[in-house]
Amino acid sequence: MTSSSESTAPFESVDEVVEALREQGYIADTRLATTVFLLTRLDKPLLLEGPAGVGKTELAKMLALATGRRLLRLQCYEGQDETKALYEWDYGKQLMYTQILREKIGQVVEDAPDLGAAVDRIGQNESVFFSERFLAPRPLLEAIRSEEPVVLLIDEVDRADEALEAVLLETLGEFQISIPEVGTFVATQRPYVLLTSNNTRDLAAALKRRCLHLFLDYPAAERELEIVRSKKTGLSDALAEELVNVVRGLRELELRKAPSISETIDWARTLAVLGVEELNAQILSDTVSVVVKYDKDVTKALEALPRLVDPNGEIEEHGHGHGHGHGHGHGHEDEPDGSAIRSAKDTAGRHGDGVYGTPAYAKGTEKDTAAKVRNVTAGQGSRSFGLGRKRAL
Repeated sequence: MTSSSESTAPFESVDEVVEALREQGYIADTRLATTVFLLTRLDKPLLLEGPAGVGKTELAKMLALATGRRLLRLQCYEGQDETKALYEWDYGKQLMYTQILREKIGQVVEDAPDLGAAVDRIGQNESVFFSERFLAPRPLLEAIRSEEPVVLLIDEVDRADEALEAVLLETLGEFQISIPEVGTFVATQRPYVLLTSNNTRDLAAALKRRCLHLFLDYPAAERELEIVRSKKTGLSDALAEELVNVVRGLRELELRKAPSISETIDWARTLAVLGVEELNAQILSDTVSVVVKYDKDVTKALEALPRLVDPNGEIEEHGHGHGHGHGHGHGHEDEPDGSAIRSAKDTAGRHGDGVYGTPAYAKGTEKDTAAKVRNVTAGQGSRSFGLGRKRAL
């Protein structure tokens, strides 16, 4: 028997989903709200795919708040196995109980005729030590066993190994978990299950088949602006609109990591704290690291910011603090031009007599002889570099 039926569903309509999420600070469009509504009515998990930072994880958190359910989160990572996702045996507790009950165990086997008989008697009671008492539930088992309805978030499932996907199939398809030593646990209160993926790899077809699916991309400009305004960043509406347009322009660049919605919000808060009253290329370049996190991406962003905010704007060239020699000047007008100095030195005969390589040095004299460039024949060059020689064996 499950509790996820129309009579107990938390939402009566898609519009109610939109309003409930909005009250929690999550701005959902009709397409997303419709998928959430179906999640609560069809008892099917929801797989959310899309780039990082578009609100996939946040949706699970806000859904838990909107429905009054407890949130259980399984954070996936490379190399994760089922023992970290389903359950573990508390071997320390088992050992402690064994030590405490050593005398009782002795009484059980004291009249056994041989070792085999003693082992058989202990085996008849092994269920005592492999029971729920010693079972340490992990998020998946905890969600299935919970007496209260919960929201189960399986975050970044694409980071886990494919073996974990196989383990998830029973849980996602039947809302149950089988434990060989104990039996099968079936959910009495079916959880709302949301899986997220950043598309670092393709997920198995069997897993996708068990889920509702939604690709969550960056929102339209109007919705992103609404999201930023809803977070009460302290930035004026006019500047927030300009900032959203700048961020959307940065996303069109070929960046290693495009700015997320949460980073747009962070940038707006940063500018508000600085008391910015007008967006210009300079202030944005000074704070662009809030949304762009890789060195090469920063370089691309700095080149694009003037045209994104003001085609006639200029950015003070201060090297950006990267130390990679981007060729930017440092604004010291009195300093000599290093490239001109190097070019002036690169002339024939620039060394005086007595310096290695000049005629006076070769003759060991101090005559005032002009240094000349010596012509080298092709034959001399071949002999100098060993061209055409046979290597002695």
